[in-house]
Amino acid sequence: MKILTFRGGIHPPYSKGISIREPLRGAPLPNTAVIPLSQHIGAPNEPAVKKGDYVEEGQVLGKSASFVSSPVHSPVFGTVQDVRKTFHPSLGPVMSVVVERDKGKEPREYGEGDVDVENIAPEELIKKIKDAGIVGMGGAAFPTHVKLSVPQGKKITDLVINGAECEPFLTCDHVLMTRRTNEILKGIEVLIKILKPERTYIGIEDNKRAAYFAFQKAMKKSKRKAIADIQLVLLKTKYPQGGEKQLIKAISGREVPPGKLPFDIGFLVQNVGTLNAVYEAVYYDKPLIERIVTISGDCLNRPGNYTIRVGATIKDIVDQYGIELYRDPGKIIVGGPMMGVAQPGMEVSVLKSTSGILFLSDHYAKTYEEEKCIKCAKCVDVCPVNLVPTDVMKNVKNGNWNRMEDLCVPDCMECGACAYSCPARIPLVQYIKEGKEVLMRNNKK
Repeated sequence: MKILTFRGGIHPPYSKGISIREPLRGAPLPNTAVIPLSQHIGAPNEPAVKKGDYVEEGQVLGKSASFVSSPVHSPVFGTVQDVRKTFHPSLGPVMSVVVERDKGKEPREYGEGDVDVENIAPEELIKKIKDAGIVGMGGAAFPTHVKLSVPQGKKITDLVINGAECEPFLTCDHVLMTRRTNEILKGIEVLIKILKPERTYIGIEDNKRAAYFAFQKAMKKSKRKAIADIQLVLLKTKYPQGGEKQLIKAISGREVPPGKLPFDIGFLVQNVGTLNAVYEAVYYDKPLIERIVTISGDCLNRPGNYTIRVGATIKDIVDQYGIELYRDPGKIIVGGPMMGVAQPGMEVSVLKSTSGILFLSDHYAKTYEEEKCIKCAKCVDVCPVNLVPTDVMKNVKNGNWNRMEDLCVPDCMECGACAYSCPARIPLVQYIKEGKEVLMRNNKK
């Protein structure tokens, strides 16, 4: 069994055993749901409801006329308490709809409809995905209908399904792959119908053998040709194996050129969570109002994976789910420890793209003083996109903003491998982000 990988990368302590040992748990509905109108890359939504309105579960709360956008829906039956700015986990204050749940109303039940994907036009499938508000659930939150609307003149030859889940602590995709294997395969069929790729791959890291064998078993049982033609690929456990360009390199040996996107070389990558949401949208007519979230760390008594409604706040989750924080967390991180965002408190909401909530003690949440670069080149060795992070750092410090494009700063995925490996504890990602922001402002001018 060949195990594939890419050049560079790191091996941080994965700490996945904390949550993977636990069963997948259902979760109580939020008493008050706080739903940010911006949960995607692209134009923000405008409110479609006002204070005092009664809303149904799945009703559209916000939408935009822009193509690069994605609507948001109510996760519960209830009354709109307010439409105001609340704190977004990564964007700061954004407009949100606050819904107080109607506790006398049972949640809607969804069942698989009689759907024959082969007889549905690709345009209609894309519309279903758009109307369901589906975005990339691996963290990027790019509207899925936009990604599937391949530009004229481009052709997707290779569809890659991302089951790597390389971030430490996170196991939500692993649980999803073992519990909802057939649903993900049906979601893949939808994408095959839309894109008509020549080849389809499912890439899974080799520390998730249970997921690998679950797909292998389900694919052998399936009598559908689209499923039989899928290639199941085992990937080396390494961070950031789940990056789009790293997956493509590992699986095919091909590289996405600097400044280009995967579709420029005929590839399209989708996360397994997104595929499950596509399945639910097409077969259930269910919008993206809930997802599996890993709750983990060394400060709590009930780590695990929970099915949580979008809009539930961290405070509500801790209060309702019987989670006891037996020590004060040094940091509360939304996402994984490498690319997630530390939060100022527990009032932030679960978003469509929230893969994890980590409560980490000072043992993990250490702070360091930046020291002088010792020119060891470790950051260059581990960079998965072949950048020279120290060159970027030096030019940012000296204000040489005209050098940012030459140094290919926009290609940085901000994975943090360089900063993690730096013995001088230089916050290299912060310098790169600063270079990116200045370059973006200059280009706009």
